[in-house]
Amino acid sequence: MTVLAAGFPEEYSGRRRIAETANGCASEEAYVMQGRSAGAETEGRSNKPKLRRVMSVPDMVVYGLIFMVPIAPFGIYGGIFTESGGMPTLVYIVGTCAMAFTALSYASLGREFPVSGSVYAYASRAINPGVGFLTGWALMLDYILSPVLLYVVSSTALHGIVPEIPAWAFGVVFVLANTFVNVRGIETASAVNRIALVLEMLCLAVFIVLGIHWVATDPSSKGFTFDPVFNPETFDPNLVMSAVSLGVLSFLGFDGIATLAEEAKDARRGPGRAMMASLAIVGTLFAVQTYIAGCISPDGAVFAHDQDNAFYLVAGLAGGRALSVTCALATALSWGIFTALAAQTAISRILFAMGRDGNLPHALARIHPKYKTPYVATLFVGAVSLVLVLVLGRFGTDTISLFVNFGALTAFLVLHATVVWHFFVKKRDGKVFAHLISPAIGFAVIAYTWVSLSMSAKLLGVSWVLAGVAYYFVLRKVLKKKVRFTDS
Repeated sequence: MTVLAAGFPEEYSGRRRIAETANGCASEEAYVMQGRSAGAETEGRSNKPKLRRVMSVPDMVVYGLIFMVPIAPFGIYGGIFTESGGMPTLVYIVGTCAMAFTALSYASLGREFPVSGSVYAYASRAINPGVGFLTGWALMLDYILSPVLLYVVSSTALHGIVPEIPAWAFGVVFVLANTFVNVRGIETASAVNRIALVLEMLCLAVFIVLGIHWVATDPSSKGFTFDPVFNPETFDPNLVMSAVSLGVLSFLGFDGIATLAEEAKDARRGPGRAMMASLAIVGTLFAVQTYIAGCISPDGAVFAHDQDNAFYLVAGLAGGRALSVTCALATALSWGIFTALAAQTAISRILFAMGRDGNLPHALARIHPKYKTPYVATLFVGAVSLVLVLVLGRFGTDTISLFVNFGALTAFLVLHATVVWHFFVKKRDGKVFAHLISPAIGFAVIAYTWVSLSMSAKLLGVSWVLAGVAYYFVLRKVLKKKVRFTDS
């Protein structure tokens, strides 16, 4: 079957035009694409189980919040504070505004292509299958290694609290538990996410209340100050933008909502709305907690000799050792269990989409007949995560984080370029701000962050992409495999 420039089969393109003419927009049935040959194969594929559409906008908002971690600044506060010249709140305010442009690009493409696969699916259909494949290949760096990074960080932290249990044992438990939940179904994962969000918000609320009380009443407090938001004595645009490039990494994960399109009740608008809402909520939470921490220690003297534990030392000043340990434990559990669960959910959907299209082994596209989950992809991710936790856990987190950041930021760059190409160049829709200015601003912010990555990150990432180019060449030119979009 001939594939059009936009990546859709002619058969589907015609059906969609007819449906749009009759109803004003494509109906749910008109959007069911089956890029396959006619005959028995068509009948066989149409009867296969599909992902279950059960995710409401609030469910996806919770998923996005868990992925971004509402208490993410707990773990990197020292670095953000130092890099920004003591203005951590400004970093997160600017970071939230900057990432809003990326969320808008996701919303635009999500309405156009309401399918699993995130930027891989968008670029494959809007530009061409080759660009889409390499984008998905880069995304695998982010989504496969993100949970591994989280497992290693959290298991190491818990080992420090309970040294009798080796770090690798915690990692194994995390991997097995999250894989089980993800195979059981998106409803189970969503229920766990809601519980996790409540626990994280409780911890954050305790810090906020005790922090405000300490700033307002303690004799050694300097009171509420505007310095964490803007300090004219230390303000430097270059310094702040450098810190913003670090702060932007705290928002990586909200894009995972796009991978749930085929499990959303409203596939076209739901994910985009959930992205914007989760980004606004988490940005506000980041700003509030860093502002209070900045008021408790505006000069950073409390953690001058231990930036790695900066936030926990600030919390200890406001609420004693109990609050310090609670914040540290909350960070470890949130990253190691709940955020890693969300990351595993996302990558299993990307592998599912790539396997369904023929870019990866088709077995990855199998859906569990009872739970309606891509269980083969989920088990594969669990197995890979288990191996990597045991192997890379002994070498620390630096190498893993290099891969993660490169993959996510590269995919974001392709996302913005795809919006401009598809809407402003190909379709010529004339929406200058939505489809040219907004993605251009988003591209510039992400490009600045991408350039700020270390040379090691770039070399490792480019090497991975080149390996993907070689794989794609063999797949298409040697094995003669064809791309077949079979969205459900």
